[in-house]
This record gives sequence, C-alpha cells and structure tokens, in this order.
Amino acid sequence: MLTIHHLEKSRSFRIVWALEELQQQYQIKLYKRLPSLAAPPELKRVHPLGKAPILEDAGRTIAESAVILEYLQTKFDTTQRFKPQQDDDAFQYFYWMHYAEGSLMPLLVFQLVMNNVGKNVPFFIRPVANKITDGVKAGFIGPRLKDHIAFIEQYLSEHDYFAGEFSFADIQMSFPLNALLTRTTGQFPNIRAFLKRIEMRPAYQRAKEKGDY
Repeated sequence: MLTIHHLEKSRSFRIVWALEELQQQYQIKLYKRLPSLAAPPELKRVHPLGKAPILEDAGRTIAESAVILEYLQTKFDTTQRFKPQQDDDAFQYFYWMHYAEGSLMPLLVFQLVMNNVGKNVPFFIRPVANKITDGVKAGFIGPRLKDHIAFIEQYLSEHDYFAGEFSFADIQMSFPLNALLTRTTGQFPNIRAFLKRIEMRPAYQRAKEKGDY
C-alpha cells in the first residue's frame, strides 16, 4: 500500500488530496516536530533530510511534492485527467508545478524566518535584530512578494485554473497560496476565488476529513 510520511505543519496535504483525486488506497504515518521545529529522528530514517511529504511505493522512497505528484499522475492517472496534453496548457502545467516551490515558497519561508528572528535572540539585542529584519522585509521580501502577488492575481483574472482545466498544478499551487493569505495582508480576490473553487472539490473535502495537514 502507498504510505505517506507526514510531518506536522508541512506540505503533506497536497499528496493526500492527490490520492483522493486518483481514488487510491493509502496510509498516513504522522510525525511530530521537535521543540526546535526540526524533524524527529524517525523521519530521518525514512529520508536523510527528514522532509515531508515522503511517499513510499513499491520499494521506492520519493521526496519533494512536485516529484511525488508527477509520480502519482504518471502511474495512476491513466486517462490523463490531471495533466493537460495540449501544448499551451502543458507548458503552464510544468511552469506552475515548479514555480510554486522554486519561486513563491522561498520568499514566504524567508519572510517566516525574518518574522521569528526577534523571538530567538537575547532580549537586549532584540530591538537591533527587529530593526534589521524589518529592513530586510521592507527592502527585499516585500517588493518581491508584491510583484508575485500581482503576477498571480493577473493570471487568475483570466484563468479559472493554472493549466487549462483542473490539474495537479492547482494542487501544487494551493499550499503557497494558502501560506500567502496567512502571512500577508490584502484582499487578493482572484487568489481567494481560486482557493474557494478548488476547495469545493469532493476529493479535497475527503482529504480534509482525514485530518488537518
């Protein structure tokens, strides 16, 4: 049986959702984070980096969300429901599958790190640390995130999904877009409409019933 190794507060929900779309049987193994937020040793015994999600199937140990989604789509999506075949849509599919973690998510992780610097330094240097991180956020992270938001908002103003009809590219993009809404302020009507649209899918609802990932 397919096994999803899930570290709490990680990206595993995307894989659960994809498997529900594919109507495959699977099991979930949950790992709690250490107080330092690092992965526990048990997960590192599955994969040396201790990252999640990790998929085990037929003796293979597969990491990285986009790779797992591609693997599942190739193996189980025999009718090509979740990967477009037309050239233009196929290009968009590959672009957004890689953009999610290659361009957007690093900025959001960097922002999260900067937000927590002041909480993890001695009290007497906290004002200095906060001043530095505020400068980084204002001068580097903020302007770049603004560009990305405008880019995605414009694209979704013209498209219901990221690659023609609903595809695994939409599942891949769901995590950074949800993170974006929780870590920034703004209306983002097209992003919100997109998330609402995909969350109406029965497979999404079934995945949510399995737990909050």
